[in-house]
Amino acid sequence: MAPGRARLCRPRGGETTRLLPQASRLVELPYSSSDDDDGDTDLPMAQQDPGVSCPVPPKPSAFSQCVRYLAFLWNLLFLLLGLLALAVGVWGLLAKGSLRWDGLAPLGSDPMLLFVLAGLGASAVSLAGCLGALRSSPCLLRFFLGAMLAFAGLEVLGGLLLLVARQRLRDALRDALLLCLLRYQEEPDLRFLVDEVQQSLRCCGLGSYRDWETNPYFNCSAPGVQACSVPASCCLDPWQNGTVTNAQCGFGVLRLGDMAASTVVHLGGCVAQLGAWLRGQVGGIVAGAAVLVLVEAAGMLMALKILRDIAPIGARD
Repeated sequence: MAPGRARLCRPRGGETTRLLPQASRLVELPYSSSDDDDGDTDLPMAQQDPGVSCPVPPKPSAFSQCVRYLAFLWNLLFLLLGLLALAVGVWGLLAKGSLRWDGLAPLGSDPMLLFVLAGLGASAVSLAGCLGALRSSPCLLRFFLGAMLAFAGLEVLGGLLLLVARQRLRDALRDALLLCLLRYQEEPDLRFLVDEVQQSLRCCGLGSYRDWETNPYFNCSAPGVQACSVPASCCLDPWQNGTVTNAQCGFGVLRLGDMAASTVVHLGGCVAQLGAWLRGQVGGIVAGAAVLVLVEAAGMLMALKILRDIAPIGARD
């Protein structure tokens, strides 16, 4: 600052003071903001003494910086996972032609739509968390917290439904499996799901292997070689030479009696087997739910920490 030039500062009380050089020290004189003597009362910020007039916000601690970048990486990971799920869903819909105008009718029941919706939701929330942590944006961080609380509420609601409406959910699961049986030949992803369940649980149909008679391609009145047949995934040994699936191992099984069919396919249905498998996986399901809750809680705690670090700066501004 040039010699003889006045400097201004605004202390806590709001009174403006002028610092005048006098000999080798500064003397603080009272100065009223209403005085109109030389026009230098409103100096630019660059000419004011920052050590006197404008307190510098404290630098964030190393822990706060670590939380900020950890929150960014946490959300970046889930953003990539969400985009992957979205890409898988869109690819599945495009591969089956469900996005064409003539294929939009069964789109609501297409399982690939779940991947699309889950990917969109996870990507949007994770992107808000990434940008909120990187830019220290209170708006984006609050949106992220609200979305995470909504997800947690839906999870709690789903858990309560599992406990309260178990019978109804069992009936809904049975209806869903029946729909899979009816559309087995039409939906490649449903066919893959049914085959995996029947091969893994060693079962066939819903209650028994004769449930496949409801399928229009497998009942005995259907034309073609698949009449009175069941899928190859129902067979006791669906492999030919141990490496290649024998697609014809279930042909004509529905014409046989139970004793003869028991030597070719599994007679028991998948509903009872699936229920027994789920009961045996209760511990793993509870552990997975606990891990999911901890992951969500960690993300919300990091967002809250960043918001608390931003709040004092916003109050000073």
